[in-house]
Amino acid sequence: MKFLLKLRYCLLFSMLLGVNCFGQNYPSKPVTLLVPYPAGGLSDVIARTLNTTLSKNMGQTVLVDNLGGASGSIAAQKVLNSPADGQIIFQGSPNELILAPLAISAVKLKSEDFRLVQMIATAQIAFLARKDLPVNNVDEFLEYARKEAKAGRPITYASVGPGSFYHLLGEHLSKITNIPMTHIPYKGAAPANQDLLGGQVDIFLAPFGKAYEELQRQGKLKVLAMLNSDRIESLKEYPAIGESKSLKNFTFNIWTGYFVRKETPEPIVETIHKAVTESLSDASVKAGLEANSQLVSKPMTLQAASKAYADGIAQFRAIAKSIDLQPQ
Repeated sequence: MKFLLKLRYCLLFSMLLGVNCFGQNYPSKPVTLLVPYPAGGLSDVIARTLNTTLSKNMGQTVLVDNLGGASGSIAAQKVLNSPADGQIIFQGSPNELILAPLAISAVKLKSEDFRLVQMIATAQIAFLARKDLPVNNVDEFLEYARKEAKAGRPITYASVGPGSFYHLLGEHLSKITNIPMTHIPYKGAAPANQDLLGGQVDIFLAPFGKAYEELQRQGKLKVLAMLNSDRIESLKEYPAIGESKSLKNFTFNIWTGYFVRKETPEPIVETIHKAVTESLSDASVKAGLEANSQLVSKPMTLQAASKAYADGIAQFRAIAKSIDLQPQ
């Protein structure tokens, strides 16, 4: 009788969630690693740095799928519209899962609809300026920006869209310095970079990648600072914003993590967590992430990951509230 009851429960569980009983056979087919931006960007690089090793550790092929749009929320919504069976692992960040619902009225998903399985890496944020901006450090920039604003020529800052993390950084910078600045939104980093290099926009607070190092060497842009309290070893040639006189506490970074729908059965979550954690210890994965200026995250337990995500939600919602971000 106990066996029949257990079998009946198991079958009902499978029908409701569309998964094998207790996730015992997961993964039984290729898994999708969903990236919420087009191919070629930093997010895509991160996914393709991990997917081969992740495939080995999961015992199934992990295919990278790029789906951009609406600050990454189109891909996030696809996860919520799919079964909670672990067949889609979402490569997410605060941009798509915390800020997009606050900034875009058409986005109906909630941050709490997702569960963080494991942190992957943290990106360092660079304070980038056009090559001919007449400043060489952050303090000089603030002095220049203040003069330009008084003359009716507020400096312009780029972002990858309204409500993005980089939009919030620009608004926050303007507010705490009391210097008017003009937001210029773009559909992605590529067009923002193009206009920064062309001198059509003054600054861009953006995740630092190796491409910016080469552009700096060629004199095509300026890296005024990294938004860190202290210099980090891999980027020690660039000043930390903590070294400035005026913006010592303007320190920010942004992380990438792997998520699933919160309803995903625990055995499946544990399988993904184990495979991702093992992948982060792989030497080639570490080298690939670090080559793109990513700080590889220290592996977290599932409980610690849940707390880190909850803390991130609170942090970014507080920033959005501080600048009175309104959905559009």
